[in-house]
Amino acid sequence: MKWIESIRKMLSALRENRMPILWIGCLALLSGGFLFLFYASPATNIGPEQPIPFSHRLHAGVKAIDCKFCHPYVARSRHPGLPPVEKCLYCHSYIIAGHPQIMKEHQYFDTNTPTPWVKANFLPEHVLFNHERHIKRDFACAECHGAVETMDRIKGERFRMGFCIQCHQQNQGPLDCWLACHS
Repeated sequence: MKWIESIRKMLSALRENRMPILWIGCLALLSGGFLFLFYASPATNIGPEQPIPFSHRLHAGVKAIDCKFCHPYVARSRHPGLPPVEKCLYCHSYIIAGHPQIMKEHQYFDTNTPTPWVKANFLPEHVLFNHERHIKRDFACAECHGAVETMDRIKGERFRMGFCIQCHQQNQGPLDCWLACHS
């Protein structure tokens, strides 16, 4: 009965070292709690920080600026287009023109540098999503992107095939999308 003796030795060693084991357990619990709060807390449920803090809540919500004004190619291209520096300065050459963040936009304009916006929405590389088709069928931007008019920073989304299939089923869209959606 060698194994019973080895179990007794192990239990005896655990009893003798219970304080270090307790400290290690507390440290592991605290580390786990910190990691949860850092990576999974509700505060991390916002999108990436942009080079110019842009509030969709202010522009699309309070000011009621149409999405197509800033995303000019959405109705005629596969890509919605990101606002060029000139688009921002169209208004902001007159509205809060001296604000430090607007001055950064002027710097981008003066150096002929596009604003380095950080991508928030992602599709797998093999997917060919056509914004134009969806806009022409009168789908609101919010159906995929959520209520951006309530967001300061766009949370963003990693779109998956199930999301598209569910929408196509609900709206009688084509489901034979191999040639239309995948490259």
